[in-house]
Amino acid sequence: MNRINQLFQEKPYGILDLYFCAGYPSLDSTVPTIQALQDEGIDMVEIGIPFSDPMADGPVIQSAATQSLKNGMTLAILFEQLKNIRRTVTMPLVLMGYLNVIYQYGFEKFCQSCKVCGIDGVIIPDLPFDEYLHDYKPLAEKYNIHIIMLITPETSEQRIRLIDKNTDGFIYEVSTDATTGTQDEYNRDTLNYFARIKNMNLKNPTLVGFGISNKKTFSAAQQYANGAIIGSKFVRLTAECANAKEAIIKLKEALQK
Repeated sequence: MNRINQLFQEKPYGILDLYFCAGYPSLDSTVPTIQALQDEGIDMVEIGIPFSDPMADGPVIQSAATQSLKNGMTLAILFEQLKNIRRTVTMPLVLMGYLNVIYQYGFEKFCQSCKVCGIDGVIIPDLPFDEYLHDYKPLAEKYNIHIIMLITPETSEQRIRLIDKNTDGFIYEVSTDATTGTQDEYNRDTLNYFARIKNMNLKNPTLVGFGISNKKTFSAAQQYANGAIIGSKFVRLTAECANAKEAIIKLKEALQK
């Protein structure tokens, strides 16, 4: 069984999924960050593949990606760093990156490398759903890699149900049409959107991402979905703290305020 499915089977609610950018703050910090996240009880990790023009990312993650690229991070180096990760890490690992980088690497080669490293899923924000169905889904399924699709407040019910029918793992429930970042609380329209998705009784679990940084936003995500994805807040703390463990501890403190 794919580790993502196993996680939701064992822990249906209250999932905490953290995003960080591979190769940031230093080129060799990727594996230590993953290990620290597991040691601190994080349920699932999204490893960002740096890209020069990340359309869905806010300034914090863009800055981290820029620094990662300056550090020399590439997709080939990332897979080399991850080749032995399953010796010590058991939690689900998801790669998040843009289609241009993956396409240049070669999609089947990418899936093969994911399989070798024990990657469970991939998020490609700019992958059109129709292209996914026809060109990418068969290869991903061949290697048991779940392609995680995103939905937003503007995604129609028909499209959401089509995504739910044709994907596995979980659905990434983007809280806003804007880029990633932090905010103090979700407005009524956003909460209504969360409630609407919850009431659809989808086959796949959902995780809410974008804007989660404190108790209010974290609690809303946990109330309306199976859990929360936090990126910008953790990336910012990673830059401010001496190491990933300290950043995780400070993040957990922030989610209680």
